[in-house]
Amino acid sequence: LLCISLAVTPAFKMKFWNIGAEGQVLVGGLATVSVMMFFGDKMSLPVLLITMIAASIFAGIVWALLPAVAKALWNTNETLFTLMMNYVAIQLIAFFLKKFVKSGSGVLTPMPEYGLPVLADQPYLLNIIVVAVLTILVYIYLKHSKQGYEISVVGESENTAKYIGINVKKVIIRTLIISGALCGIAGLLLVGGTDHTISTTTAAGRGFTAIMVS
Repeated sequence: LLCISLAVTPAFKMKFWNIGAEGQVLVGGLATVSVMMFFGDKMSLPVLLITMIAASIFAGIVWALLPAVAKALWNTNETLFTLMMNYVAIQLIAFFLKKFVKSGSGVLTPMPEYGLPVLADQPYLLNIIVVAVLTILVYIYLKHSKQGYEISVVGESENTAKYIGINVKKVIIRTLIISGALCGIAGLLLVGGTDHTISTTTAAGRGFTAIMVS
């Protein structure tokens, strides 16, 4: 929940209402479980983990970039766009579960052997450490970086941002790349570190609860 909240916070600070975290998390999880299924027994564990991380981040970015580009180029309503993308993601999960599970049960057997490493015999310790580090990094990014400052200015007034030379379209797209990447990581942690499988309820509404947390 904290990880997903971190993901939507930069977008909210910019007054870009990213209501699509649920879907971005799900597609990140789908990318993770796909790598586990198709490459789990074909790669060494370190290479597999790197591939899982890259795939989940890429999937989250793609799902966030679609509404970001539409907003930047055509000033579409990002609230509706990102909200609808959640339901497309849920249907994608349902579709691929039918393809992955040949028995037709729609339940994918967990694959803990291909999951994230377990630290000190504590199954969720790695998740906690990763999110703690991300919390610090996002705080530093928003409070003490030039890009964080640009996000704040765009959020306060797009006209002011344009006046002082900030490329608003670039800031929107860049910020949603970060937002999508963090959602992808949340999907990775849920699938690779917690459940070791995926379903249409993997995100369990956290994407919407995270809005209030943020």
